[in-house]
Amino acid sequence: MRLLGLDVGSKTVGVAVSDALGITAQEVETIPIDESKYNFGMRRVKQLVREYEVSGFVVGLPKNMDGTCGESAQRCLDYGERLKAKFKIPVYYSDERLTTIQAKRILVEEAGISDRVARKKIIDQMAAVLILQNFLEAKRKDN
Repeated sequence: MRLLGLDVGSKTVGVAVSDALGITAQEVETIPIDESKYNFGMRRVKQLVREYEVSGFVVGLPKNMDGTCGESAQRCLDYGERLKAKFKIPVYYSDERLTTIQAKRILVEEAGISDRVARKKIIDQMAAVLILQNFLEAKRKDN
């Protein structure tokens, strides 16, 4: 069962995919979107669903630190509803508080990417990997 992890932002969607066994997550790409033009990157998501034979999505849910859902979280919930309607496969949500900060730390400290411009190109993908990996690990603990 392969899952596609998505870090939904206002201008981009970071994408990661799990291996076939659902153990690890790997970065895939960053999809540009433009909400003002109703371009949510669904054409590219459809290609990725076919390419990786995806059976579900994991969308990061950026809750506020107090656990409530703000504007960003609502955007992600709306994106998840679009995915459900278009693809008719399950959409799961994973709390993504602090994943972008964690992704930045990994890129700077572990990958040695200190250049902001270089980090900006891949940080959404890294956040998607963390969202998906956290979901996969939580799912394994529940079983």
